[in-house]
Amino acid sequence: MNTHSENNPLIKQPGAWMPLAMSFMAMTLIVAHVAIFGITHETNEGTAAHLFQLLMVAQLPIGAYFAFQWLLNRPKQAMLILALQAAAWIVPVATILWLEGL
Repeated sequence: MNTHSENNPLIKQPGAWMPLAMSFMAMTLIVAHVAIFGITHETNEGTAAHLFQLLMVAQLPIGAYFAFQWLLNRPKQAMLILALQAAAWIVPVATILWLEGL
């Protein structure tokens, strides 16, 4: 199977959709935690905080690998997907920062 075909949309590549899915999981984790426990300011980080951190940090090498693999071959599509990944990464982080400010 030729994955470098010009007819294959890049979003179908694991390096493209995995960071998006991980950002969605992180956002779901935030919403579920707030729904269950409310907005609490804890001194001890719990399991949810550690899972959030792991999800957010694990996206970076996957996105870097995607950029390394596709920016030279299909720069326009790769930049679009990288911008989407960056926006998806910023949303959960901004949500946490906003919740901490309340």
